[in-house]
Amino acid sequence: MKFTQSQIAAFDIDAQQTFTPLCPDELPVAGGDGIAAELNAQAQFACVRVASRDAHSPKAVWIANAEHAPLTPVTGYANSDLYWPAHAIVGTKGFNFIPGLNAADYAFQVYKGVEPDMHPYGACYHDLKDTLSTGVIEFLRSRGIKAVICGGLATDYCVKTTCLQLVRAGFTVILNLAACRGIAPDTVAAAIEEMKKAGVIIVESSAELKDVL
Repeated sequence: MKFTQSQIAAFDIDAQQTFTPLCPDELPVAGGDGIAAELNAQAQFACVRVASRDAHSPKAVWIANAEHAPLTPVTGYANSDLYWPAHAIVGTKGFNFIPGLNAADYAFQVYKGVEPDMHPYGACYHDLKDTLSTGVIEFLRSRGIKAVICGGLATDYCVKTTCLQLVRAGFTVILNLAACRGIAPDTVAAAIEEMKKAGVIIVESSAELKDVL
């Protein structure tokens, strides 16, 4: 399996401060603010770089409160499944990229979860049934992309879902573990196994990419 650089994209998935200790009251992932160097390193193998960001409303229906604890089911909304702490609210610190990333480096950005009644995990679709495209798959196809190198936050949620969506769309997907951080060891291990079974290629760091691509 060999690709030319013109066939490779790098995808930075939700690499935002909301998922790091920089925003301890949101959804902090240990070490989440330390992946920029690896994301930048893997981007050197690509001809185009894309990103996704959670872009939530302060009035989102899934925001946990006194009546609804985090991670309990949301009912009545087809595209919000669980209550979560408020995070990645547009205009707040949490919405911003982690230090070391530059918004100007991205040729395409997905803003997901903008609608108050939607809380998608994957970056390729706005809805949970993967029917309402965000446009990133079409963008990558329009550029002749065949392989996508992924990293971001968190491994066991949005990164996993995005990688699986990209595989189903027909791309060769490589996940760089050094460019990711996850919430819990058991769910990260399960996510990696699920991705492997779906055909995602797992590498430990960007140093292995030259052998894979």
